[in-house]
Amino acid sequence: MRRYWSRGCASCSLKPKCTSGRERRIVRWEHEDTLDRLESRMDHNPRAMITRRSTVEHPFGTIKSWLTHNNHFLVKTLDRVGAEMSLHVLAYNMKRVINILGALKLIAAMQE
Repeated sequence: MRRYWSRGCASCSLKPKCTSGRERRIVRWEHEDTLDRLESRMDHNPRAMITRRSTVEHPFGTIKSWLTHNNHFLVKTLDRVGAEMSLHVLAYNMKRVINILGALKLIAAMQE
């Protein structure tokens, strides 16, 4: 988090409209500019969220429902959690391919 404030507030004519404290303090996340850009893109293309919901969020919802059995990752530390998540994603993708192509076609494609 980044914290900003100015000592010039006491002499500013806009201070009553800006803050009731001695000085205006602003706290921003270090990557908040990324969120600002995303919000701007979403304002220009509101249908993008509908597309995202139908394509991107479904896998994460499915994986989350798989994880609710344990309600947490089985390991600790970021590296290990990343590896566990990668295994969940691999399992999800394998399940999807088997549902779409069938197990025999998947095995044949893997042997090529």
